[in-house]
Amino acid sequence: MEWKKLGLLYRPSENNRHPKLLTHAANPLPVKIEDDVFRVFYSGRDAQNRSSVGAVDIDITQRRIVKQHHSPFFEYGAIGSFYADGVSIGNCYEVNGVHYMLFMGWQTPGDSHWRGDIGRLVVKSDLSLELESLKPFLSTDTIDPVSLSYPWVMADEQGSYHMWYGSTNTWDAGNDEMLHVINYASSSDGENWNKRGVAVPYALNIAQAFSRPTVVGNISDGYQMWFSYRSGTGEKYRIGYAVSDDGKKWQLDLGNTGIDIGKEGWDSEMICYPFVFDHKGQRYMLYNGDGYGRTGFGLAILVNGTQC
Repeated sequence: MEWKKLGLLYRPSENNRHPKLLTHAANPLPVKIEDDVFRVFYSGRDAQNRSSVGAVDIDITQRRIVKQHHSPFFEYGAIGSFYADGVSIGNCYEVNGVHYMLFMGWQTPGDSHWRGDIGRLVVKSDLSLELESLKPFLSTDTIDPVSLSYPWVMADEQGSYHMWYGSTNTWDAGNDEMLHVINYASSSDGENWNKRGVAVPYALNIAQAFSRPTVVGNISDGYQMWFSYRSGTGEKYRIGYAVSDDGKKWQLDLGNTGIDIGKEGWDSEMICYPFVFDHKGQRYMLYNGDGYGRTGFGLAILVNGTQC
């Protein structure tokens, strides 16, 4: 597999920035508006590192910014809320004609580790965002006892729903790196979820700190997943790859990811938070580079590989 990098698409400007979108454009999430123009939602940060949802409209084929939106589309919550310290977006999906956007809600108490819960926003017809509930959509329990992150949901041809999301097993797996895996859950209605536990195998000192899965495929042809991961040996984020016949159990194929850090420039230290999507017969990947999205997001196109 080979991804051809098309360059940096968007980098937050220091000029005329909203105080809640001062830095970063992490977790890019494209929603098609018309023709080749997509509204790319992202997580931007304020001076205290709390993230809110911003957006920029981009012509994907011309790689041209059409419109920058000054104000956040959704902001981090009040003190004590499950998203009080930030909102990191996952993907969008539809249930009974209602469009939703999933997100990780951050809490970063000063006396302990951060934790996350999964929340859900309603995406209205004008692409404005509204919080569905002050309670998390998915939270910790006996299967996910510590923290959750970055959800991805999609429906299959039979009308069932699949979810892949991050779950923390421990903050230190013995090598000063967290063990944060990708778990799987299923649903018949997109509302009530049956958690199934670990989906993507991890390997200490190879791939053990996963985040932001992005999945394409179907029951007939199988599924492909890209994700961020750290090895546990001191490397910063890289983008990894896995395959599955049914979407429930996966095989790592890190050697076939097809994209790596750049030799220089905005993504020369890390690449992370991929979002893979198809448009007019081409497969694209939006992704972040250095600083967890501080340098903005770029675009790559699949030039050699299998499309499910």
